[in-house]
Amino acid sequence: MRWFETPNIDFINKRKIAYMISGILFLSSLAIIITNGLQYGIDFKGGSEFVFKFSEPVSTIELRNTLTEPLGVAPEVKLFGSPEEVLIRTDNTESKEEVQRVIESTLETALPGITYESESSNYISARFGDELKSGALQSVIYAIAIIFIYILIRFRNWTFSLGAVAALVHDVVITLGIFTILNDIVSFSLLIDQNIIAAFLTIVGYSLNDTVVVFDRIRENSIVHKGMEYLPMVNKSLNDTLSRTVITSITTLFVVSVLFIFGGEVLKGLSFALIIGVVLGTYSSLFVASPLVLELDKRTRKTK
Repeated sequence: MRWFETPNIDFINKRKIAYMISGILFLSSLAIIITNGLQYGIDFKGGSEFVFKFSEPVSTIELRNTLTEPLGVAPEVKLFGSPEEVLIRTDNTESKEEVQRVIESTLETALPGITYESESSNYISARFGDELKSGALQSVIYAIAIIFIYILIRFRNWTFSLGAVAALVHDVVITLGIFTILNDIVSFSLLIDQNIIAAFLTIVGYSLNDTVVVFDRIRENSIVHKGMEYLPMVNKSLNDTLSRTVITSITTLFVVSVLFIFGGEVLKGLSFALIIGVVLGTYSSLFVASPLVLELDKRTRKTK
């Protein structure tokens, strides 16, 4: 990584290009979310889930396609523990017993010669889903509010707080937009469930960590280089922390990519969210949070 030892990249003067890219991605994501709505899993909508153990490994994709027509909706079908165990989750509104009957009769027809047994079955009420949806929304809002207050106390400057929160909202909204548009395209489930909410909160933490490191260097350089103008000083701070940012992002991406490839169907949605979050978090630290602090500082100085 010697190339990053003494970098001199002009991040700040490229901020208008970054604003354009972020604006297009952010507004497109908002439009997709408003038009299509968020794609919730049964944790939020309510439904039934079953675990079946088969006598031999089965294809989760073929099972999902086979069960879609009888159930009336595409179910979540994932491996559960071993290649022979499968978790089937559906938001079909029929009773748990009726849904299980439909699934079992379909399995008997579609998988001749393969035996199976039902290991567990559960029903998730819509009321529980509504409470979980409300709790998830509140957790994200509270996290952002606390982060705003934390940054304000730590740096004693509201421009840093607003820059950090704007970067977090930028990352979460674009990730939600990507999930919404890809849900019907990719072979694995991107429905929003408890795992995905955990992934979003992890994205918030990762993006914030990157942003705070840059902000710390801006504060240090503003003390050490008092005579330097604010724009070149912010740019110097971004270059000073670039090596740390890139190395951290690459190593984190390596880990979550391994999780995505080898973690099984159950973890694909979570690890996919983390991959997007790492990329967006790194980008927003360099091209959203710090440039926004610069813009807000310029406006504040003009007002004064």
